[in-house]
Amino acid sequence: MLKKRSKLKKFFLILLLLIVIVFMIIGFKINKQVKNVLVWEPEVRKAAKHYNIEEYTDVILAIIYTESKGKHVDLMQSSESKYGSRNQIFTSEESIDSGVEHLAEVIEEANQKNCDIWTAVQAYNFGSRYINYVAENGKKNTLELAESYSRDTLAPLLGNEDKTTYFYKHPLALIYNGGKLYKNGGNFFYAESVKWNLKSVKFFSTN
Repeated sequence: MLKKRSKLKKFFLILLLLIVIVFMIIGFKINKQVKNVLVWEPEVRKAAKHYNIEEYTDVILAIIYTESKGKHVDLMQSSESKYGSRNQIFTSEESIDSGVEHLAEVIEEANQKNCDIWTAVQAYNFGSRYINYVAENGKKNTLELAESYSRDTLAPLLGNEDKTTYFYKHPLALIYNGGKLYKNGGNFFYAESVKWNLKSVKFFSTN
């Protein structure tokens, strides 16, 4: 019996050590990614001040983390919102300026309709029509509202009338529904992802 307990104890110690190592590796990776994003903090602050949303500087950094981890020329993936198509932005400075301008526009519209900041953040991914949808359904972004808009409005509007899904391996998606997004329906986990990444940006920027 004692021998069996000793083996179990050894097994759990090894398991605990492996878990610690995995978390250390993940933490190191996230820290490196956050540092890549923070390189652009002065440019972000400049744009945020220009478009009068300085209080959302950390949210903008979290959007950059979500969109590109700071490792793409179009840091905020703002080409589509500015030009209507991808790969039309060729400097990170233009990406930040365009992205922050677009975010400022959806924040202003969300404020006018008494919706929360996360409605604006989700609209950064979905488009500004989402703000009206939230305004008519409680004025607060939720994962359930974002999913229903993606499934019932955006996906059919862009041709996915059958509400076909595809696999999305983000941890939030895996926990929520086994990893599913609707084809042509944007990313209804977007605001939640930015929320989570905002925590990482704040934590690793002070360490």
